[in-house]
Amino acid sequence: MDKLENTYDAIVIGSGISGGWAAKELCENGLKTLLLERGRDVKHIKDYPTSNMDPWEFKHRGQMTKEFIDENPLISKASGFGEDTAHFFIKDADHPYVQEKPFDWIRGYQVGGKSLTWGRACQRWSQFEFTAPSKFGYGISWPINYEDVAHWYSHVEKFIGVCGNKDGIEAMPDGEFLPPFDFNCVEQKMSEGIRKHYPDRYMVQGRWAQITQPTELHIEQGRGKCLSRNRCMRGCPYGGYFSSNSSTIPWAEKTGNLTLRPFSVVHSIIYDDELNSASGVKVIDTNTHEVIEYKAKIIFVNASALNTNLILLNSISNRFPNGLGNDHDILGRYICFHLYRGHAGGKMEGFKDKYVYGMNPTEPILANYRNIGKKEMEYFGGFTTFCGAYRVRKDKAAKSNEQIGSDYKHALSEAGDWHVYMYMQGETIPKATNRVYLSSNKKDQWGIPLLVTDVDYDENDELMIRDFLSESQQMLEKIGCTEVETHDNKQAPGLDIHEMGGVRMGSDPKTSLLNDKNQMHLCKNVFVTDGACMTSTGNQSPSILYMALTARAANFAVDEIKKGNL
Repeated sequence: MDKLENTYDAIVIGSGISGGWAAKELCENGLKTLLLERGRDVKHIKDYPTSNMDPWEFKHRGQMTKEFIDENPLISKASGFGEDTAHFFIKDADHPYVQEKPFDWIRGYQVGGKSLTWGRACQRWSQFEFTAPSKFGYGISWPINYEDVAHWYSHVEKFIGVCGNKDGIEAMPDGEFLPPFDFNCVEQKMSEGIRKHYPDRYMVQGRWAQITQPTELHIEQGRGKCLSRNRCMRGCPYGGYFSSNSSTIPWAEKTGNLTLRPFSVVHSIIYDDELNSASGVKVIDTNTHEVIEYKAKIIFVNASALNTNLILLNSISNRFPNGLGNDHDILGRYICFHLYRGHAGGKMEGFKDKYVYGMNPTEPILANYRNIGKKEMEYFGGFTTFCGAYRVRKDKAAKSNEQIGSDYKHALSEAGDWHVYMYMQGETIPKATNRVYLSSNKKDQWGIPLLVTDVDYDENDELMIRDFLSESQQMLEKIGCTEVETHDNKQAPGLDIHEMGGVRMGSDPKTSLLNDKNQMHLCKNVFVTDGACMTSTGNQSPSILYMALTARAANFAVDEIKKGNL
């Protein structure tokens, strides 16, 4: 292939949530952009094989076989994984890695990545989350604050469609919202009860990437209203929730500036010692094993946090023998995640004449109420609480022993008791000892070193979990729940699917890899805007921040090219 045919203005590695946004922004600004994806192609609607299937149409009624689970103990634990979504997750053997300590790395290798299966919660970070790590000494300073990204949050929210309510909560800023999904009757009681007993705690409607009332911009994307089917992780043929496949990638394709190349494993970024910058990327075609080099002025690395770390660690040169930009042994360190170990639940009496409408794909949020602007607890950081209420069918209730006959038939059609639940999403502390690195003797099928994960919990995590369990139990009891139970699931890090860090932002090149524009300190034409860039985790769901940071960095990169700086 002619070298000029392999030359682009920009290369984006990874087509998931942040990679799709990088492609959209760069293409809209006129840059000829190559979007690389290691997995297969997935076209919106066409490649959602289970999107309209009913439970009885699945061979195993949505469950995976024992044989599959035995062969895939890791992916079988993933949230939302089942017979209806398995095609959007990789099998355990597809890309092995080495666990020095238990870490469940959940991946989706296809065009769209995990944007097809993400949880879709979209809370904005507050200013407290940007400032707390340095203020209280459990991390370095973010080189940006809330005001630096507020405009870009709005830019993203308007495009993807985020439902919610303007609640005026300082710890969880308002955004550009479509109408929210309503509370059901018990959730309304929960919210009112919590406010009555805890005036500084706010349980509000979920802020979710679901289109409840399409705008002209959403219709122009070809997307429609969420129909409350709650089949999002199968791929939505209506475009009711945001994914790269339904939104940003088609938008980028319409410009005529996008080249999408699936089946492309990125081996490394090529560094030019004479130019003191990256010249392109080395790619291995997964079908032919052909090695191809692509050139570009700028490179966005959006391979998902741990794969981004892997690519940069494997990008060695005379100038950077320990990985691209890694002069101070920071690359791959300060890996962090979100705590999802704490759960609480109970039963709510009454409301037997009420039910729910549709299959609500969102859930209420109890905003963080710990360590807001001050350190009041034994531990650092805070936690978001996701919560809600539901009714189980009578045949699912513990008191129903009917298994056959007319009594069982009636039990199938009767609603049982109302139940409520809470679970945590807690901040963790970035630590140099929590890290990933390349194996010295094990390689994957492409000859690339395997990633080694060395990540664990600490005492701060344990203290936060205990506080969450205690507070959640008290709240549920005070609002009238009975049979309240709490549980620490003890799951390994990783199942939160919110891995972050390793290529963190900061002001000092000695303690960080990226500057305030997500640009590598020591290689100015490489940008990292996925979860790897995070300086700390905060307690909000991070995906919409990745999107905002990506849009911001992409527009900065375009301006720098126009000025001749890149």
